Amino acid sequence: MSLKRRKFTKEFKLSVIREIEAGKSHAEVARTHQVNPNTLTRWRKQLRQYKDQAFAGNGHAYTSEGRAAELEPMLGRLTMENDFLKKVVTTLETKN
Repeated sequence: MSLKRRKFTKEFKLSVIREIEAGKSHAEVARTHQVNPNTLTRWRKQLRQYKDQAFAGNGHAYTSEGRAAELEPMLGRLTMENDFLKKVVTTLETKN
């Protein structure tokens, strides 16, 4: 028997966090929405840490490490292009 992992939308997570911030206890909100209290704590932490970028798609938190990993190959390519262009300019300057 395999259990399907539940996915929550950004809107759902924000509404649940608003309930906690309005004064309801973690336990009460967790029971109402059938979510583990530790999950609620993690969601609040992610919202504080990443603000508008929290909960960016498919239930995954936004992480700056992920964005950095995304940009590294581009940085490498641009560095190589820049070095190549510097060599071309140097070569053209020495010929003139």
